[in-house]
Amino acid sequence: MTGVGTEDDIPPGERKTVTDFCYLLDKSKQLFNGLRDLPQYGHKQWQSYFGRTFDVYTKLWKFQQQHRQVLDNRYGLKRWQIGEVASKIGQLYYHYYLRTSETSYLNEAFSFYSAIRQRSYYYQVNKEDRPELVVKKLRYYARYIVVCLLLNKMDLVKVLVKELSEEIEDYTQRFNTEDQLEWNLVLQEVAAFVEADPVMVLNDDNAVVIMSNRLQEGIVPQLEQGMVVGQLTLADALIIGNCNNQVKFSELTIDMFRMLQALEREPVNLAAQMTKPGTLEPSEKPAKRENPHKYLLYKPTFSQLYTFLSASFKELPANSVLLVYLSATGVFPTGRSDYEGPYDFGGVLTNTNRDVVNGEAVQKRNQALKEMHCLHPGDLFPFTRKPLFIIVDSSNSTAYKNFSNLFGQPVVCLLSPTVYPKSMQDQTQRGSLFTLFLYSPLMAFLSVCGLSSLRQSLWDKAQDLLRKASRDIGQALVRCRSIDQAFLQFYGDEFLRLLIIRFVFCSATLRLHKLFRESRSFPESYPQLPKQDTVESSLLQKHVLELAAMLDVQDLFYDSTLDTY
Repeated sequence: MTGVGTEDDIPPGERKTVTDFCYLLDKSKQLFNGLRDLPQYGHKQWQSYFGRTFDVYTKLWKFQQQHRQVLDNRYGLKRWQIGEVASKIGQLYYHYYLRTSETSYLNEAFSFYSAIRQRSYYYQVNKEDRPELVVKKLRYYARYIVVCLLLNKMDLVKVLVKELSEEIEDYTQRFNTEDQLEWNLVLQEVAAFVEADPVMVLNDDNAVVIMSNRLQEGIVPQLEQGMVVGQLTLADALIIGNCNNQVKFSELTIDMFRMLQALEREPVNLAAQMTKPGTLEPSEKPAKRENPHKYLLYKPTFSQLYTFLSASFKELPANSVLLVYLSATGVFPTGRSDYEGPYDFGGVLTNTNRDVVNGEAVQKRNQALKEMHCLHPGDLFPFTRKPLFIIVDSSNSTAYKNFSNLFGQPVVCLLSPTVYPKSMQDQTQRGSLFTLFLYSPLMAFLSVCGLSSLRQSLWDKAQDLLRKASRDIGQALVRCRSIDQAFLQFYGDEFLRLLIIRFVFCSATLRLHKLFRESRSFPESYPQLPKQDTVESSLLQKHVLELAAMLDVQDLFYDSTLDTY
């Protein structure tokens, strides 16, 4: 306890205030540190613990607000300590978002992180000769940037990156630390992440307009009367990123970042959530959003991936779908086999760093053995006992063409091209074209046409045309008599409906594009879609050519497919 007078001089009431504050502070730290011991998978185990942690932090935050003067005088409460509490609350909301996928919690995290900066809680840290306090400030900036990226606040991200750069420079000049390279890498990663989008939308003042690609009203074609589709709901998604050399920030590759947004609804407006201007209260129950629950796995080992898969499978509710998104480097088979089964085509890479595997040396000597650090199509067969929707974005995605539906439950695999034209191969570091089509079909279309910027007025017109095309694709899918029923089973869910429609649009676009001539450059699916009624339908081709004409890039496309097939 610090302060001006000795402890005996402190009135009993004020001494109790300091004692109660110390108790709440210690309790909050203890609970917060315990969060990292909770299992990362499973929906139920962590909720009561998170609830208790929220309760203590809410009490602590209100307590320091009500007794600020006493705590200043008798405890010596510093502004950075208040900032540390606010930062921990921001982290709690962010982790609650990660575990629930409810985007409104991102807004709550943003409001606390924003207040720390606006109220300069960490301002005095630079005057103290304590490098560990400066590191707290730098970590706060990094966390704030992640939340801003997820909320598409790109203008603010650029400001924060500039401030973080100045803070890092000051930190490394004042303290002879070993983590200078580490912090400079953080700056490089976030700068590359911000620049990853291949297309800028510009308003009349030539300012960049940030477009959200989360699910919004009017984007998904509605179910029409008479459409017979399944009643399944997307409940869980595993988003896995293991691509070598892809732009990443905070264990989130650009492909993972795009796919997680494609599986979320637009967050509720922050301004609508703040009841009184200038107040900052932890909100225990932000508005409920109906998003599928997600696990984000960056470079998982096979063991980790299978553990999360099993947990999702186990807890999947009735009439629900599990989605597995794999953005990973391809692993190709090393030996030849007389029998071609689900472990003979390779698959996608799993991480080897944290797996201690006996017999790996034996595997390298014996070419007949299968690749160990790889998710093979056969590894997913046990999970087809429940509805399973798989997206594979990889140089060996076609391994998953050889899938089997063993249990009669709906199964669909959407598979990326395995080869891209040479002129587009250098773009892979900034994210896959296939995932870009699933995230923002118009941005992907512009990218494939070599357009790096577009006026907002033309973007809006192109989006209208795309909405019309999406509606027609949806109608064609539902009316097609030869389509596999699995597609229709999944069509009832808005997220899956949009992914299927965007997949068809991507396939149709690349089939008409003059640079994409190899069959390996076209997406594929299991089960196969009837091409004449979907990806090669004359109506859809007409929409693709209309969009190309609107953007003045029609020369890049065949206006008739008669002489190309």
